[in-house]
Amino acid sequence: MARTGPAPAPGSTDRLSVAAELSFLDRYLAVWILAAMAAGIGLGRLVPGLNGALAKVEIGGISLPIAAGLLVMMYPVLAKVRYDRLDAVTGDRRLMTSSLVINWIVGPAVMFALAWVFLPDLPEYRTGLIIVGLARCIAMVIIWNDLACGDREAAAVLVALNSMFQVTAFGVLGWFYLDLLPGWLGLGEGQRLDISMWKIALNVVVFLGVPLLAGFLTRRLGEKKLGRARYEANVLPRIGPWALYGLLFTIVVLFALQGKTITSQPLDVARIALPLLVYFAIMWFGTFALGKAIGLAYERTATLAFTAAGNNFELAIAVAIATFGVTSGQALSGVVGPLIEVPVLIALVYVSLAWRKKDTAAA
Repeated sequence: MARTGPAPAPGSTDRLSVAAELSFLDRYLAVWILAAMAAGIGLGRLVPGLNGALAKVEIGGISLPIAAGLLVMMYPVLAKVRYDRLDAVTGDRRLMTSSLVINWIVGPAVMFALAWVFLPDLPEYRTGLIIVGLARCIAMVIIWNDLACGDREAAAVLVALNSMFQVTAFGVLGWFYLDLLPGWLGLGEGQRLDISMWKIALNVVVFLGVPLLAGFLTRRLGEKKLGRARYEANVLPRIGPWALYGLLFTIVVLFALQGKTITSQPLDVARIALPLLVYFAIMWFGTFALGKAIGLAYERTATLAFTAAGNNFELAIAVAIATFGVTSGQALSGVVGPLIEVPVLIALVYVSLAWRKKDTAAA
């Protein structure tokens, strides 16, 4: 995230020397993330009233501290996107079709199946996991993709595509997987989600629309004033580190909000974590293999894999709390989502980079 120098084009030799490009902060990113998670859980557990105070700072069900952290996190990465190249992404039918199918057909179905296999006796946790599977990622995936040297332009397009489908399809899929399908399969009575299209749209606008507009305007105005080469050589290295600061701040706040809940129910957390681990493995490795099979270059294969494996934890938690209550098992499943997703996907960044290095050596 804090790489120096102009942003190289996908596939260029500059992006092959990953270790040389990484700053001190990026090189030990896993350490900082684990420390941020521990700090957040510790603060939430040890500071009386902190989680309650943080929870009150919200507008329309959206946590302002988390929103601020995500905006700071996403803005520098979106300012790196070369928006004049987006047509090359939208014209890639293999990428676009694969992303839609994986995110909106395969992903929710996989989570539904895993939730019933691993949690047949815990309906609240099972429902929470299914909600997590329906909330496709539109924010933090941009960070994982950038760290894995994925295609930034492709990530911007796929995230925008997920956002449009999230607004229109989330409620329908929630009804299908939580109410209709269980009845069809004889699994018992279904449950309904109390979430309006307006709230989902607001979530999309805040967590994607604002940083996307800011990133676009920064690049547009910066290139107009300085030219592309000077903009990428002088501006991007200055704002780049803020992505990491925003990520770490978001993690601290998120885990401070839920630290007491997580630590007070360790066995329940473990039950919820197991299907999540299987889900991330299936979605990431399966999608990465698909990308290779259909002939996508590494950059777009990585982007496809991370957009498939990531989830919109903020939306999942908000929906679970709004529908079932803040102390519900559904809400706990939503909270455990990022607890597992953050360390797993940062580990997959290293797996992805190792795969890239192997492909480069073979070439």
